[in-house]
Amino acid sequence: MTGIPRYPRDLTLRPYQKQAVESWFAHQGRGTLKMATGSGKTITALAIATELYLKIGLQVLLVVCPYRHLVSQWARECEKFGLQPLLAFESVRNWFSPLATQLYNVCGDRQSFLTIITTNSTLLKESFQSQIKYLPPKTLIVGDEAHNLGAPRLEESLPRHVGLRLGLSATPERYFDDTGTDELLGYFGAVIPPELTLGDAIRVGALVRYFYYPLLVHLTESESRAYARLTTRIGWALMDEDKIEENEFLTALLMQRARIIGSAANKLEALRGLMRDRLDTTHTLFYCGDGTVGRSRTYNVRQIEAVARLLGSELGYRVNTYTAETPLAEREDLRRQFENGQLQGLVAIRCLDEGVDIPAIRTAAILASSSNPRQFVQRRGRILRPHPGKERATLFDTIVMPPELDRDAMQVERNFLRKELRRFVEFADLAENAGEARLKLLNLQKKYGLLDL
Repeated sequence: MTGIPRYPRDLTLRPYQKQAVESWFAHQGRGTLKMATGSGKTITALAIATELYLKIGLQVLLVVCPYRHLVSQWARECEKFGLQPLLAFESVRNWFSPLATQLYNVCGDRQSFLTIITTNSTLLKESFQSQIKYLPPKTLIVGDEAHNLGAPRLEESLPRHVGLRLGLSATPERYFDDTGTDELLGYFGAVIPPELTLGDAIRVGALVRYFYYPLLVHLTESESRAYARLTTRIGWALMDEDKIEENEFLTALLMQRARIIGSAANKLEALRGLMRDRLDTTHTLFYCGDGTVGRSRTYNVRQIEAVARLLGSELGYRVNTYTAETPLAEREDLRRQFENGQLQGLVAIRCLDEGVDIPAIRTAAILASSSNPRQFVQRRGRILRPHPGKERATLFDTIVMPPELDRDAMQVERNFLRKELRRFVEFADLAENAGEARLKLLNLQKKYGLLDL
């Protein structure tokens, strides 16, 4: 019989994956798996679906992903388990009729099993909602990168009559959104053991070991002035309890300051200095922010374009850009060229934040700045995925040095920097060159009295 879940012959679940399966069943068919990027959450979810089919005759597996490329990745993994997934995304003409027919057949016992993989945006559509109300009781819904589903409209669109629920995320906690986090865990279920950190995943061999090189970058004079002004205003906002409650004013100031850090002009100089001695290397990812780099008062260029120009036109390094706008077929071509060395590097934006699987990456230069813990974990963890011949990964991480500030602003900066620097320090501590990496961060710790980290 085709299209029903079965274990691949060559699959051996890792001990923590077996524990996760047992834990989910012990929690009455609900729960959220908080496991490091690259540790095999997809395989664990498909193992749960297979066990459900063997135990209760599961009829439908519904997987909801935030992005189109994840639909393709899930489809590949599902096929290894003998499934024939229906991909319900993009044009409704492509999937509506097959979905309606197959749901009717499953409910009428004319079809044994149905796998549906869709996107968050399709989940919201009336055409999709009109069909998922017919999902049978023996349905498992899997929320991939589930933290996204805590957003109000998405959380409200999740089917309430489906009792079997599994959330997957390395970081299920939503940034600055406790209510959304509570709603998410309320739907899928609380985080269940085992929680698997980045360090755990490296220790059990699910991720490769790595070298870590922080690149400290100074702001330009004009960037420093703008940064100092915003930091002072942030300090005033923090003293105004009403504005903290509203959160919007403070958030806007923090976002403006984050843009200055993200698009710091000297990151390009740091990259130029780094790559002059690395022009013979391959399998390198250059991860950019979505901001612009100022060339003059009247002309700005996106950071990703500036980086591609610097590497390709100036240094002669064979690169291409890889973004959410790149068509899926073209992305696959780029991935193949990257793997076989035709392209030495990819200049990317946002692709490391949510599930993109390019395990051939051996070296990465991170130019994007984020104070969001989820993005920090995702971006760095995704580079550590195992790949044939890949014994170690190397990561260059640009860290912007705050400018000189007055005493009040310095205290505000210290409080913000404590949280952010803690993540860099933890990542440095897990590196093969931990001592060297920590030494690079020491000046920053000394300057702000954060030697206790």
